[in-house]
Amino acid sequence: MSCYFKTLTIHTEPGINLHNLTPELKQLVHSSGIEHGILTITSQHTTTAITINEDEARLRTDIVDFLQQLAPAERPYLHNDIHLRDCDPNEPKNAHSHLAAMMLGSSESIAINNGQLMLGQWQSVMMVELDGARERKVTVMICG
Repeated sequence: MSCYFKTLTIHTEPGINLHNLTPELKQLVHSSGIEHGILTITSQHTTTAITINEDEARLRTDIVDFLQQLAPAERPYLHNDIHLRDCDPNEPKNAHSHLAAMMLGSSESIAINNGQLMLGQWQSVMMVELDGARERKVTVMICG
């Protein structure tokens, strides 16, 4: 079995935003030379998520609205009591981002067959920024 590893760096915008990583992942599968196996992509952050869904502009807006309703930023979360925690006083109040990330998940695994990611017609692999703007890292492992 061969394995190929890569870290991707994504520069995000403020607030919740989605980044379609599918074209980059397809290129990595091609570069790996692996014909049959699995690709696993994992976020390296607790306030981002990895998910598979349709990348359509109006759905992106619906996703942002849904996540904001699911975990509203203005709610009084204990994690946001920065003065009571042992952390940098400039730490962001981002409990809502942690909670949304937990609901979405931090990784996805996709089968590879004949050198192609086995995604459905409308499926895209996306990193969801929940606490931007930041520089984010995701790791990709391709084995087969």
